[in-house]
Amino acid sequence: MTTYTDYQQEAVAAARIAGRYQQSRFASSLAIEMKGEKDLVTEVDKESERLIVEHLLSRFPGHGIVAEEGQYPHSDSPFRWIIDPVDGTTNYAHGYPWFCSSIGLELEGELVAGVIYNPVYDELFTATKGGGAWLNGSRLSVSSRASLKNSLLGTGFPYDCATDPANNFDNFIAFQKKARGIRRAGAAALDLAYVSAGRLDGFWELKLKPWDMAAGVLMVQEAGGMVTAFDGSPCDLFNGCIVASNGLIHDEMVGMLAAVAGGAGQ
Repeated sequence: MTTYTDYQQEAVAAARIAGRYQQSRFASSLAIEMKGEKDLVTEVDKESERLIVEHLLSRFPGHGIVAEEGQYPHSDSPFRWIIDPVDGTTNYAHGYPWFCSSIGLELEGELVAGVIYNPVYDELFTATKGGGAWLNGSRLSVSSRASLKNSLLGTGFPYDCATDPANNFDNFIAFQKKARGIRRAGAAALDLAYVSAGRLDGFWELKLKPWDMAAGVLMVQEAGGMVTAFDGSPCDLFNGCIVASNGLIHDEMVGMLAAVAGGAGQ
């Protein structure tokens, strides 16, 4: 009988294959295409996705695939892999060493396994439903900071922030005034992994894609944290808005987002 851990181990293998390739091409000349004014895709994104998908389907033929760079046939399988081959493409394209591969697995719509791999630091974050979250074999737990004023947060900004008023700037200003600090590193999956590891106390962002969040959502939950939409309702990977935290500051974060939306956050 195949267990969640068995699926996770194959995702780990796929992420490591892609990671080795990413390392081999890092800080080299790349073919870059534009998906939007600021939204990049490189040959490394495409090849990393091919390597990951090829490995997973060789082990689990018929499984569904949702991934950032390609379109895949509809599958009737209850299993669906949600893949970001390179989260942090802009960083990668500029030789900035902050990127990862993110692979999540759903079973009948429920997240059951996740892998986030940062090849530069060789940090492998893993999680399975009911099995906890881990970093290179050590169990993870979210932080114990209980107030926003003592917390370090992560966030990001959408690619269309220069043209769309829904750009996260107002939220950033409000949180910057309240929290101890905010980091904007450019890879949402790693931000979520860092919440699970207690390195960040909370994270929020809007206009994300399912592949940005899938593995990280499970990781935060399995590390004892909380993940919701901006209004505190259950997180929907296809909604794009997420708040993740250690749970202790979650109400404060949701309250701050509500205040900003109502015009009182600043």
